[in-house]
Amino acid sequence: QVQLVESGGGLVQAGGSLRLSCAASGNIFRINAMAWYRQAPGNQRELVAINTSTGTTNYADSVKGRFTISRDNVKNTVSLQMNSLKPEDTAVYYCYVRAQAMGALTFSSYWGLGILVTVSS
Repeated sequence: QVQLVESGGGLVQAGGSLRLSCAASGNIFRINAMAWYRQAPGNQRELVAINTSTGTTNYADSVKGRFTISRDNVKNTVSLQMNSLKPEDTAVYYCYVRAQAMGALTFSSYWGLGILVTVSS
């Protein structure tokens, strides 16, 4: 199995910055995509940013130009640098990894427990 541990959330004022990190561990054979999702109260979970196995990145329109996703394929980590934060960025942020575990024939999706980011106005 694959475990994901997120860190870096917290409270920040509007205009500030935070950096989220996620470390994947366990019986990992290979990782395909790594991403961050978020879910605000009363809203559905939405994709914030994704980094594919080829290094391609995609962002939600609402965070383009402010957030940057990066990954370390050696350490199996993914980070999300969030700048110019807005109150509407307040949400629980979830790390997502699509990975193939040792001995598995296919890729599976794995989620972190989530980490709260609160942006005050």
